[in-house]
Amino acid sequence: MGARRRIRIGQIGIGHNHAAETMRTFRRLRDRFDVVGVVEPDPAWREKRGREAAYEGLPWLTEEDLFSTDGLDAVAIETDVPDLCATAVRCLRAGKHLQMDKPTGETWDAFAEVIDEARARGLTVHMGYMFRTNPAIRFCIDAVREGWLGDVFEIDAVMSRRDGPEYRAWLSQYAGGALYIFGCHLIDLVISMMGRPDAIVPYSRRARPAVDDLCDNGMAVLEYEKAVAVVRTTVVEVEGFLRRQLVVCGDRGTIEIYPIEPFNQRAPAVPRLRMALAEPRGSYRAGYQDVVFPQMPGRYDDQLIEFADIVCGVHENPYSYDHELLLHECVLRACGYPLDGDDR
Repeated sequence: MGARRRIRIGQIGIGHNHAAETMRTFRRLRDRFDVVGVVEPDPAWREKRGREAAYEGLPWLTEEDLFSTDGLDAVAIETDVPDLCATAVRCLRAGKHLQMDKPTGETWDAFAEVIDEARARGLTVHMGYMFRTNPAIRFCIDAVREGWLGDVFEIDAVMSRRDGPEYRAWLSQYAGGALYIFGCHLIDLVISMMGRPDAIVPYSRRARPAVDDLCDNGMAVLEYEKAVAVVRTTVVEVEGFLRRQLVVCGDRGTIEIYPIEPFNQRAPAVPRLRMALAEPRGSYRAGYQDVVFPQMPGRYDDQLIEFADIVCGVHENPYSYDHELLLHECVLRACGYPLDGDDR
């Protein structure tokens, strides 16, 4: 087992919507990360976001400069979404571990190449699915795996928001629309609890066809032998961020997480979960009860601390290469993307 140390890391790209907050978190976790600089070759992104406080005082590097930095352990990939996978492959070929944002491309081959390179080189691909380290979500997944809820028969997952013309124009470049960008988080939770679905049926719709061609109202049904999971996301819901939720029902209990995230000035300050049990489990009684967790330090803190520990060898990545490939496949199917005749 490895020992904890500071990880030397750089960031490529500032175009992802999570980029600035990810960098702020790296810099705040100065006992875990030594940030060497940031790469952004696109002058348009430099003009639009380069003056954000998250990057103040950091060196602006070329990709070649970054890869040649002495002792560089890892790279955070925070490019705009279409460039994520190609950038990740270059980093892996340079021998660097990855903290990579999502989603993972509109074709099978794009992300499969990332995983192939990582396997061949024994490198980490740690994906930016921030719900994975949310303590309420972890509690729920553990409860399902330990059988507290019995046989799960229903999952309802929602992740929505409301966006204006500029964001809708950006989102319109993806045939999968809202479900492609946001639904991937929810599908990750479903397969973490239930594994590979027997079938996936996409139901994306256009709620505002007179405005644009965006699939802004996404839904997918993941079918299992004894269960159905419904994943929904839209960018037209008033106060949608505050209604993000996960409900898991089994024949011995139910868990409700509402809202999923506390990081909004009008949302609760700490993650909250409500659970109903048919009989006592662990320290919890039968019946409905609230499970309250300590306040989270930030949206990405636990995620990036986990990444640092993986790079140091303190523990293995809890999400395998095969899990990431299954998630990629399921997201493509849920969004209605073709898989190029592959029989997966």
